[in-house]
Amino acid sequence: MDSNRRQGGIQQLLAAEQEAQQIVNAARNAKTARLKQAKEEAEKEAAEFRAQLEAEFQKKLAESSGDSGANVKRLEAETEAKIQRLNNESERISADVVQMLLRHVTKVKN
Repeated sequence: MDSNRRQGGIQQLLAAEQEAQQIVNAARNAKTARLKQAKEEAEKEAAEFRAQLEAEFQKKLAESSGDSGANVKRLEAETEAKIQRLNNESERISADVVQMLLRHVTKVKN
C-alpha cells in the first residue's frame, strides 16, 4: 500500500508539474501577445504623430510660400522703382556726359 501511495504521490506531482508548465506557457503566450499588441499600438501612435507633424509642416510651408509670393511682388516693385530712378538719372545727366565726351574726344594734345 505504501508503494501505491508513493505512485499516487508521484502521479500527483507529475500532474501538478504539467499543470504548472501549462500555466507558465499560457503566461508566456499572454505576455508575447501583449508585447505584440503594445508594439502595434506604439507604431500606430508614432504614425499618427508623424502624420500630425507632417501636416503642421505642410501648413507652415504653404503659409511661408504664400509669403514668398508677397516677397516676390515686393521685390519686383522695388526693382522696378530702382530701374525707373536709374533711367530718370541717366536721362538727366546724359546731355552733360555727351558734352564731356565730345570735349575730351575733340581736344587735341601734342
